[in-house]
Amino acid sequence: MDLEIYDDTKDGASDKDVQLIKDVLTYAGDYLKLADDTEMSVTLVNNDRIKEINREYRGVDRATDVISFAIEDADEDIKMPPEMAAEIPENLGDIFVSIDKVAEQAEFLGHSYDRELGFLVVHGLLHLKGYDHMKPEDEAVMFPLQKKIMDSYGLKR
Repeated sequence: MDLEIYDDTKDGASDKDVQLIKDVLTYAGDYLKLADDTEMSVTLVNNDRIKEINREYRGVDRATDVISFAIEDADEDIKMPPEMAAEIPENLGDIFVSIDKVAEQAEFLGHSYDRELGFLVVHGLLHLKGYDHMKPEDEAVMFPLQKKIMDSYGLKR
């Protein structure tokens, strides 16, 4: 997986956090059988920044834990030979994670910071792949998959 991680936090994310994100998302990508050249990014932010993003793009004026922006193929009408199309990597989109929320939620839920960070990036990845949890039938697919990925990686609750 071609993964870019950006640190837009005030105090800077730890190398351990960055490595965990890389490891968990690489594992999840393999679990989901994504192509090796699949592209995506993760940006780590604080509550104030994710609140701005949440307000601007979702109309919700509060901090949240994770927001995913899937890249949609706006050029679906463009035709190209299959061999050329096969050479273009899939870019899934961008995930924003509030490290403040990671710490708050880990403490509230009584599990490790690492587990919460891993959970949020996997949750974001699944959204980028089109999974959702707004309807009960969608939740019944996304949440068990999320749990299987987290458990098999070793970040159990």
